[in-house]
Amino acid sequence: MLRIIQSPSKYIQGANALASVGQYAKALADHYFVIADDFVMKLAGDTVMGSLHQHGVKYHAGTFNGECCRKEIDRLGQELKSHGCKGVIGIGGGKTLDTAKAIAYYQHVPVVLMPTIASTDAPTSALSVIYSESGEFEEYLIYPANPNMVVMDSAIIAKAPVRLLVAGMGDALSTYFEAQACFDAQATSMAGGKSTLAALNLARLCYETLLAEGVKAKLAAESGVVTEAVERIIEANTYLSGIGFESSGLAAAHAIHNGFTVLEECHHLYHGEKVAFGTLSQLVLQNSPMAQIETVLNFCQQVGLPITLAQMGVTGELTEKIGKVAEASCAKGETIHNMPFSVTPESVLAAILTADKLGSAWLQRA
Repeated sequence: MLRIIQSPSKYIQGANALASVGQYAKALADHYFVIADDFVMKLAGDTVMGSLHQHGVKYHAGTFNGECCRKEIDRLGQELKSHGCKGVIGIGGGKTLDTAKAIAYYQHVPVVLMPTIASTDAPTSALSVIYSESGEFEEYLIYPANPNMVVMDSAIIAKAPVRLLVAGMGDALSTYFEAQACFDAQATSMAGGKSTLAALNLARLCYETLLAEGVKAKLAAESGVVTEAVERIIEANTYLSGIGFESSGLAAAHAIHNGFTVLEECHHLYHGEKVAFGTLSQLVLQNSPMAQIETVLNFCQQVGLPITLAQMGVTGELTEKIGKVAEASCAKGETIHNMPFSVTPESVLAAILTADKLGSAWLQRA
């Protein structure tokens, strides 16, 4: 199998980066379709479109209605065509950005993504999650290339709810452990090949950055300010984790996250909050050294990620509930089968229940 690594063509990050977007976007197109929801358009639309105007780039603004579904993609694609736009700019959260990717793919134009939060590593990836009009998952849309450009304005991201930045750390926390498992198993990554040393080491750097900068970044974000720690965590959450997961692969942590979606009491949790507990469960599943498990427990507790089932809202008869989670985690085609050993629902059940006990014991010691 070939080794493959992929990434966005250009990644730009810094305070007030949106004010400079026209300088970089003009190299890709001279007329953009700018999409955002009403809230984000009021937050950042004037800055983005002002920068485009300053650099002689034409634009037309369209409103994203909130769901990344086929109907919305088609509607906005027709709006792009009717105004003769030659590129797409998406500003906002994951569903807006996924919609912008899909429009660009179907209309054969470049796409520039501008996340206003750093809660997942999805902005750099070559895929969109497509939902029904009522918000139910339908499919993954896989693209032949990553976004042309990703622009992270750290000043805007630092003012977003702190829980979102922390959730991004939870998502990023899994990257190295899943990447290493896939590397050991010689598994096929999201990029369609075996991991490269470059991707694995970006994943490792992601983990090291979280440990070094996570707590400092959370404290700065609580004051809505940008520090060097905030910059480094935004890069870890978005770029390092994005390249690490896509070009190395996913394993047990994300599969266990998917398993927890069967429990209604977990629906209030953000993606990265469930992934963080999935990471702890993967460490138990692979019998990682206790020192490594305690490092992860300490990090999660310090930044505010869940380390017990109770913190996730799961109480009562745990064996039955977690049995359903374990079954879903081991479904055919799930990434848990990228682990370098055979995994069963029984072993996942044991790992999750043990992870919960480890988390409870850690909290009692704190």
